[in-house]
Amino acid sequence: MSYPTRFAVMAAAAGAPVALLIAVLAPDHWYAGLAWPAAILIGALIDAMLALPAGRISAGLSLPRTASVGETVDAVISVEGPPRGGPGSVQIAIATDPLVALEDDGRASVQLDQGNGAVALPVATVRRGTAHFATFWVRWRGPLGLVWRQKRMASEAALKILPDIRPVRERGSQIFQRHALQGLMTQLDRGDGTDFDALVEFRSGMDRRAIDWKQSARHLKLHAKEYRTERNNQIVFAIDSGRQMSEPVAGMPRVDRAVAAMLLTGWVALKLGDRVALHSFDSRPRIASGLISGASAFPELQHLAAGIDYSGEETNYTYALTTLAARLTRRSMIVMFTEFTDLTSADFMIRAAARLVEKHLLLIVVLRDEELESLVDHAPDTADDITRAVTAAGLLKDRLLALTRLRHLGAHVIESEYDRVADRLVEGYVDLKRRNLL
Repeated sequence: MSYPTRFAVMAAAAGAPVALLIAVLAPDHWYAGLAWPAAILIGALIDAMLALPAGRISAGLSLPRTASVGETVDAVISVEGPPRGGPGSVQIAIATDPLVALEDDGRASVQLDQGNGAVALPVATVRRGTAHFATFWVRWRGPLGLVWRQKRMASEAALKILPDIRPVRERGSQIFQRHALQGLMTQLDRGDGTDFDALVEFRSGMDRRAIDWKQSARHLKLHAKEYRTERNNQIVFAIDSGRQMSEPVAGMPRVDRAVAAMLLTGWVALKLGDRVALHSFDSRPRIASGLISGASAFPELQHLAAGIDYSGEETNYTYALTTLAARLTRRSMIVMFTEFTDLTSADFMIRAAARLVEKHLLLIVVLRDEELESLVDHAPDTADDITRAVTAAGLLKDRLLALTRLRHLGAHVIESEYDRVADRLVEGYVDLKRRNLL
């Protein structure tokens, strides 16, 4: 593809006043005013023929395989041309992706030395997902500077944007250490658990119900069974990625806050020896992973979380939770992140949850709707403020009713501020595990 440069356009436009002056002063020779634009046109045609053919220029785009949200990586474009007779520089442009931000709209200039050159474009990751760089362009001037020769190139380069795990590492260690100091982690290993660990001599302070009378009679001393908490529990994170979860809260989509809380809790669960799985859904199940175990499996959980997309579809709780229940063969702890604003969708969720709590331990995590709460608490100044406050109060009442019905069914509910949801979820998980409800 060839097209004129800015210099050619400006040069042709510069002849317009001269042509107008000739037409006014010498009407019979008006055609003489076209000599300058015609000369520019002929020069552009000659420049196009002398320009380096597109087939002699090749370029490639390379990116890291993965990056975290908020990280800046380099997209390297290498250009290769003939060592002689080629342009001294080329310009490149990359088609942008909504998941990333590129400096200067993805445009840069590459200086060529002996026909070869490369440039690194900073790419800032904005959201999770896979950013595709399917197309980029390379253009260069002809020897006269009147024509651009442009080549469009296809690329299979992709950048997988993972959730940022730096807060998980820092806060996870702090939370894990804090609970260990409070004695919670010690009780998880040995104490009032469910798995038989050892037969010990009965001591003052032990539960009398743990006394093994047959062994006591055989040894002529009181012996009791000591248990340890089961470490092989199944924790399934079910993340709603539907329309309402894709709405932002304090500048970040709800689903991203759910993913951050899930990763932190998943890291703690893997550290404690439990098995973790991920389930994502909107109008239908999107991700249904198998169970993983061990702290070394955390990167796999991170890669699975990166595949949770933002959806504009309504959530189908019946389909998603029924499919999830069919895949679970033993009692599991299901941590469901969701959001609802009307009683209709809440009713579908409650009906689906009622079937889950018959066999599984269900923990539902929702974010507090601070926008509605602020409308209710704000002193009204106009009639519109009163209308908004009454409507917000009605929505909050419906929300409280739905959460109360879930608690009556036997589900555990965490309603948290957006900036404390990760800490609240870890505390809830540890508390349920300490109480041996799993």
